[in-house]
Amino acid sequence: MVQRRVGNGLRWIADAYDNSFTLTLSEGLSPYELLRAVGAEDSRIVGLTRSAADLLLLRQEEDHISDLDFLDWEDEAAVARLTNGGFLPTPPAAIVRAGSVDGWAYALENSTFHTSTYLAALSERGRAFCVHRNAKGFSNVGYALGGQVVTFFEPGLPHLTSGAPPEETLSYVNRDKVGYAAFLEWLAAELDIYLPWEETEAELPAAAFT
Repeated sequence: MVQRRVGNGLRWIADAYDNSFTLTLSEGLSPYELLRAVGAEDSRIVGLTRSAADLLLLRQEEDHISDLDFLDWEDEAAVARLTNGGFLPTPPAAIVRAGSVDGWAYALENSTFHTSTYLAALSERGRAFCVHRNAKGFSNVGYALGGQVVTFFEPGLPHLTSGAPPEETLSYVNRDKVGYAAFLEWLAAELDIYLPWEETEAELPAAAFT
């Protein structure tokens, strides 16, 4: 007998990233392939936890690296990896961390939306989705298929759609909930994806972008 998963597999992201976030899903790619598709070089990819990525994004260039509590600043090899990867000394504009789940690569960004620019490239092997919410409450969903962007829309505001209406291309109709959270619920059910919170907090391949 097949055991069904309990709870919603993506809805929690709306609460865990209570300021802003970007979630990207790319069908058929590995985490490293996703990072390469959005401009990363293999030699510059470094394993980072979510908390480490947040500290690197929030620090000031003049701050001493000893303030980074996840890093032994006297470990020259570790400092060199972060420096060569573009995480130090200047704080990067964006950090993309990537993992995989059920045949999909996923990427998470805290407050930035670097991956959304590459949605078409991320759909070369199938479907790709990008869900972004900024600190002002604006949300945007992108969908691409087979190397082509199909639609960008804001749930609940159809006049802001660029491309095909989501109710036609995705059979998605916004309900009386917060738009991006409702879409995350729908997407998890539609793709049968369950992304564990613990996995996304742990160390994942990460790339820095300026």
